[in-house]
Amino acid sequence: MSTRPTPPAAARKAFLSPPWTYAFIIVITLLAYLPALSSGYIWDDDGHITRADLRSFSGLARIWFEPGATQQYYPLLHSAFWLEHRLWGDAPFGYHLLNVLLHAANACLFATLLRRLAIPGAWLAALLFALHPVAVESVAWITEQKNTFSTLFYLFAALTYVRFATTRHTATYALATAFFLAALLSKSVTATLPAALLVLLWWQHGRPSLRRDVLPLLPWFALSATAALVTARFEHTFIGAQGADFAFTFSDRLLVAGRAPWFYAAKLLWPLDLAFIYPRWTLDSSSLPQWLFPVATLGLLAALALVARRSRAPLATALLFGGTLFPALGFVNVYPFLFSFVADHFQYLACLAPIALAAASFSGLVARQSRRMRALIFGGLFATLSAVTWTQSAIYENVFTLYRATLAANPASWLAHHNLASALVEAGQSDEAIPHFEKALALRPHYPEAENNLGDALTRLGRPTEALAHLSRALELQPAYAEAHNNRGAALMALGRTPEGRAAFAEALRLKPAYAVAHNNLGLALASAGQTALGLVHFQTAAALRPSYAPAHLNGALALATLKRFPEAEPYFQRALALDPRSPAAHHSYARALAEVGRLDDAVAADRHALDLDPDFSAARTHLATQLRRLGRLDEAARLEAVRD
Repeated sequence: MSTRPTPPAAARKAFLSPPWTYAFIIVITLLAYLPALSSGYIWDDDGHITRADLRSFSGLARIWFEPGATQQYYPLLHSAFWLEHRLWGDAPFGYHLLNVLLHAANACLFATLLRRLAIPGAWLAALLFALHPVAVESVAWITEQKNTFSTLFYLFAALTYVRFATTRHTATYALATAFFLAALLSKSVTATLPAALLVLLWWQHGRPSLRRDVLPLLPWFALSATAALVTARFEHTFIGAQGADFAFTFSDRLLVAGRAPWFYAAKLLWPLDLAFIYPRWTLDSSSLPQWLFPVATLGLLAALALVARRSRAPLATALLFGGTLFPALGFVNVYPFLFSFVADHFQYLACLAPIALAAASFSGLVARQSRRMRALIFGGLFATLSAVTWTQSAIYENVFTLYRATLAANPASWLAHHNLASALVEAGQSDEAIPHFEKALALRPHYPEAENNLGDALTRLGRPTEALAHLSRALELQPAYAEAHNNRGAALMALGRTPEGRAAFAEALRLKPAYAVAHNNLGLALASAGQTALGLVHFQTAAALRPSYAPAHLNGALALATLKRFPEAEPYFQRALALDPRSPAAHHSYARALAEVGRLDDAVAADRHALDLDPDFSAARTHLATQLRRLGRLDEAARLEAVRD
């Protein structure tokens, strides 16, 4: 990096780049991230893939004008997710492909910005950013499209503002402001941009001019402050960054702020042993060794300030790095601090500055080498980074690969144990989930979610008495926990305590009226007590609230069939089978309903589907044999009965 200002003519020349360089960055990025393209959903992706109640145009309006309609108030980001869902629905490939392309585009914009600033090594910096493994968490995790998407606008805003700083055209300033606003509406970490631009202007010109440099950025600082306040409010109110786990003293916050930049710099220099969830540091302000990090940080800044008399680039880099990290340095509460004070995705934007300095320095070092030697050096560097990125992105294939890799790197992660166990339960492997729930509770004893989910797993395993103990504990810790009331109702129903089960489901719905699973379960409780018509209302409500919830559609179909309303039942059966085509029970239930109205051939086909999926399904085999006899196909019926016998 040079400390001299960039001449306008040089900037215009540097801005022009051959198209093949952009194409090369895009292709090599796609190749490095190939494993991510075949990945599925993980953790909180379902909170960002547009919910059913937000998929209409009125839902789009809610994204913009209803606080709490989405996890965080990033309306431009969620509008993009809304559009993406219209394009490719729930298929994860589209989201992953777009995220990789956004990352590649960001690398291209990064190079363009560095070339406009006449910083050497621009293409090296872009490739380092594109291929660096610390970016994998942001690129391979659909949720973190908020990083890749917001960075696109951040870089466009920076690039346009740098042009404005030269031309002083009002239209250019307006365009830069529009890009900056788009970045803020995608993720509020981009609020650091006006401060970053001041640092860049100081690097170029020395002491900033109030009129030339500061005044144009004042409206941007106002926008940044507004975005920061809104985000802090959402983190506290809607996401849950509050309570004893976030009751940090000011000394605690200083310890985090002093240590985190060293952690991130180390991962940039040596990107191995990366983890989705890093160990959460134990903060102790009485421990002198823990203060070494803040002292070292201050010492480094002081040393760089002295060096700035000769070159402002190192101090500018440190200020850009630390300033962009500031929202994640512990001075404000963010939800991930519940389980770790650091995360790779926190430095997606911040890593640009040190990468730029490293690329500029390294390109100068190798400039005197022969072309062949440079090709070997850069080829080896890019191949190594690509290999690590490929390996790291493969970890994000699904929740099982992700959390098993996380536990290999961080065995004491209670969250990874809990989330892996929850995924195992959903996959029908409740017996394998139990030890992970128990480990999560051993690591974090006052953990209502783990108590609740362990209770649910035990109920599924036919151990409702044990389940009730854990569900009661969950409700002791969190009395207004709708999911625990619902699961307690399921355990009570399994014990034959139907009135108590119904009361538990009703309490869950009182606490959470739009809780589809509780509506479905209350419907089952009512139907089992002979109140099928009342149960049907809850099944239909559950299906309307959560159209992708197959049990609600199936139970609604069964209720309608019981009420002899088969024309209304058939669409529910069809929807249930479309959502869960590999459910033998659903195919068999449909067969019974079809037989009831005399559609014997269709009933036979449905039962055959059930038996194809589960050859040991005796009820389907018996029912199929009966229908074959009714059709006069006695030989086929006899063969089925012979197999059964």
